[in-house]
Amino acid sequence: MPERPWSARDPLRRVLPLLEIRWTRVARAVGLGVLTLTCAIGLAAAAAWLIARASQMPPVLTLSIATVGVRAFGTGRAFFRYLERLASHDVALRGMAALRANLYDRLARGGADVVALRRGDLLARVGRDVDDVGDLVVRALVPGAVAVVTGAAAVALVGVFLPAAALVLLACLLLTGVLSPWLASRASAAVEVRGAAARGEVSARTLELVEDGQQLRVAGRVADRLDGLRGADDRLAAATADGARVSGVAAAVEAGAQTLAVLGCLLVGIPAALAGDLAATELAVVVLTPLAVFEVTSALPGAAVQLRRSRAAARRLLDLLPDDVGAGSTQPLAVDPDEGRADAATGGVLLALDGVDAGWPGHPPVVHGVGLTLRPGSVVALAGPSGVGKTTLLLTAAGLLAPQAGRVEGGGLFVAEDGHVFGTTVLENLRVARADVTADEATTALAAAGLGTWLAGLPDGLGTVLGAGGTDVSGGERRRLLVARALLAPHRVLLVDEPAEHLDAATADALVTTLAEAARSTGRAVVVASHRLRPLATADEVLLLGAAGTGGTARVVARGRHADLVRDVPGYGWAAAQEDTATLPATG
Repeated sequence: MPERPWSARDPLRRVLPLLEIRWTRVARAVGLGVLTLTCAIGLAAAAAWLIARASQMPPVLTLSIATVGVRAFGTGRAFFRYLERLASHDVALRGMAALRANLYDRLARGGADVVALRRGDLLARVGRDVDDVGDLVVRALVPGAVAVVTGAAAVALVGVFLPAAALVLLACLLLTGVLSPWLASRASAAVEVRGAAARGEVSARTLELVEDGQQLRVAGRVADRLDGLRGADDRLAAATADGARVSGVAAAVEAGAQTLAVLGCLLVGIPAALAGDLAATELAVVVLTPLAVFEVTSALPGAAVQLRRSRAAARRLLDLLPDDVGAGSTQPLAVDPDEGRADAATGGVLLALDGVDAGWPGHPPVVHGVGLTLRPGSVVALAGPSGVGKTTLLLTAAGLLAPQAGRVEGGGLFVAEDGHVFGTTVLENLRVARADVTADEATTALAAAGLGTWLAGLPDGLGTVLGAGGTDVSGGERRRLLVARALLAPHRVLLVDEPAEHLDAATADALVTTLAEAARSTGRAVVVASHRLRPLATADEVLLLGAAGTGGTARVVARGRHADLVRDVPGYGWAAAQEDTATLPATG
């Protein structure tokens, strides 16, 4: 296989299109930055000339132009700096918003094994890492372009007075503009990797303590988790301190180069002034202007560090995304549910699993050799004891986990048992599934999920605000709300994990029946994972998972209609009657 070009290997080059940057906006920010530093250099030059000329006690009117210039440059520097900040941050914030939208879009289409990440690490990636990539414009691209343009103009200005001084200034600018950023970049390489890892760990441990604090307290593990958080925070602080030392070295190089430039200009300027080739006022301009010129390179070490930080962040983001990022993929995010009816007429396959081994990255598979074909209107149930691997298999079928063996064709919407309830209205919580859900559609879906009475009792109906995380709804209400959201989604395949959890038997049976009826009436397909067996009579096929061998890997030990399994599989009928899946058979 031929080696991919550099542009395809570099993570920044691959992620940059997702920022949707308009380069005319970047050019405007660079232009305003150039005007800012031009005013700063002009202020230094005009002030140097004014001081030197005033010491000669000329008529006051001869100083008026220089005086006005000093005021204009001083005011212009602040004015253009403000406009440059507005322009550059406008580009950066627009880019971050576009990157997040594109990131979520591609994750929804099926990226890497996102569910294998700790939630805190995922939060750090879609939060801080996106910010770091967006900061590339403000802290790297714009300062670098401004430094090149303004530095060249400053060297030309000094060259007008004394070419030798211009050469000295150019050499010192190259010293601080090349050596200092290179040193900073080299020194920050390990620092950025450690810092990114530490930030992810801090986020993960903090989120664990916030969300699972009560369970950890009951288990007596809060102290251990706090110690782990302190250790992660110490590692982050150490990485930050190392980064500060890098900045100190870069500042020392800059200060040394600036001093060298002033001394060099003085050494070549004094002989020129004594020879009459340079006026005393011009000597002051040649010697003092470099004090302001080095402002153009002061941001370059930080720009080099930011470039490396942004590249590391881009690499972490690419780990979340499909391999075709940067290739202009146009795969649609969602499919019109009406297309399911067309598939029903043609006998199309919505989801197919062929010899799939499902498991978590870095661990042996928990389910082995599953085959399954879903067509429009199909209703399939996964049954088995808790922990047998039903959820892992659903995640693999949804494309959220890559199969360890076999092939998955198609995909679906994974409806998690602990799906998130947002701190907003009931209607907006349902619109997570589809943005154009109407009030009538929402009411119908809630009624189908068994929440009609609950909705009628809410103070503001669909406009009632729910607590973040569903803190003010019961476990059963939460499950039915998530099912109602799934019913409104445009996906043609619904993969529902334990819809009967936290519900009484009658409500649970009715909810599974609702899902089956929705599949058959709309041309969609539903896979339900359940430890309750009685409601599975409505399924077209039940796949019974059980442990096989001594390794603990599960497989399909029996499959067929619920009534057939009751008749043919020893223990299945008794387990269905008792709702005790722990007694299900381990082998076929």
